Amino acid sequence: MVQQRLSALVVMGVSGSGKSTVAAAVAARVGAIFLDADDFHPASNVAKMAAGTPLTDEDRRPWLVAVGDEIARRTAAGEPVVVACSALKRSYRDLLRERGGDVSFALLDGTPELLAERIGARAGHFMPATLLGSQLVALERLQPDEPGFSVDVAEAPDQIADTVVACWRDVAELVARRARES
Repeated sequence: MVQQRLSALVVMGVSGSGKSTVAAAVAARVGAIFLDADDFHPASNVAKMAAGTPLTDEDRRPWLVAVGDEIARRTAAGEPVVVACSALKRSYRDLLRERGGDVSFALLDGTPELLAERIGARAGHFMPATLLGSQLVALERLQPDEPGFSVDVAEAPDQIADTVVACWRDVAELVARRARES
């Protein structure tokens, strides 16, 4: 099973990509714990975002450390975890791996128009649509040496979650094969 080979998956992307919905569905499908990284933001970060002010790397660091530490705590206890987290930059993903250990990434990718439409349809979220542009500029796509994959978000959430689970299994097999060969 996926949990035996790869203990943590971060479902990543910009606002409106469906991270929380897809990550929760993936966690349910594989019997993992779902965590929303938004729940780990300090109040000062939430206030900045709600005011339409993009977070700096300095703002994000303690948040990412907290998320990575929670991944490590859960996986050390034998609990597989699926986390919804923007993880926009390579340095953020490196920090999550440094703190969290064996972490793979699923980038939820969509057109700016689709993402803006989805953000506009959300109610009660602290992230305003005005910050989408800054997130798209900040997004650094997964690199070939990072354990992960990209998934188009134009489909229905259940179909996206099925694709993510299948891709995660493929990544788990690749990681297991590389471990055996080294």
